[in-house]
Amino acid sequence: MPGPDTAPLTLAGVKEWLSANASDAERRKLLGYGIPNDRAAGVAMGQMLTFTRKRPKDPDLAAALWADGGYEMRTLALLLDDPAALSLARMDDMVASFDNWAICDTACFRLFDKAPQAWQAVPRWAASGQLYTRRAAFALVWGLSVHDKQAGDQPFLDALGLAEAHAGDARPHVSKAISMAVRATGKRNGALRGAALDWAARIEARGKTEARLAREVRRALGG
Repeated sequence: MPGPDTAPLTLAGVKEWLSANASDAERRKLLGYGIPNDRAAGVAMGQMLTFTRKRPKDPDLAAALWADGGYEMRTLALLLDDPAALSLARMDDMVASFDNWAICDTACFRLFDKAPQAWQAVPRWAASGQLYTRRAAFALVWGLSVHDKQAGDQPFLDALGLAEAHAGDARPHVSKAISMAVRATGKRNGALRGAALDWAARIEARGKTEARLAREVRRALGG
């Protein structure tokens, strides 16, 4: 007999769990993190991680949760979806509906970076002018730098080229992701550290945003 953490979930069951664990205090915290709370229940990320940790992946339920559109519903969708079942078209559709950095980063760090098409998504999202689509490109590189143990250096070198092309994007949610992607790339190995420092040297004189990124990369990599 399945235990409480492995029993099949339903959409109604998830809504019931959220209602039982929601609090106004947690809902108010979201605004402090810059996350819209108009469609949030008020459940902490740690609670959602614990709730989903031992449960089987369920793409059908994840799709239903995502379609609901609420903050926690979408977070749970990302935690319960199966990266192996994701198509690039499905990932594109999800990214196009991102409306805050938290959903973007959770998708990239806990789902998309394990999808077979992850590296294909990076250049297509970086080319977009949409705020959270471009952030997703570099948040995904950041996630891949930690979780893709099999990747060689070339995909990361290609991503550095994209980061160089878009280093002048002064939108904070984009430049933060670029900074983290480059720093994380440089921490993978010595060759990529050198490439990341060279990246910083090339962009630093281009403008204020680029100069700040260059400083952040040097500080992180000791260059």
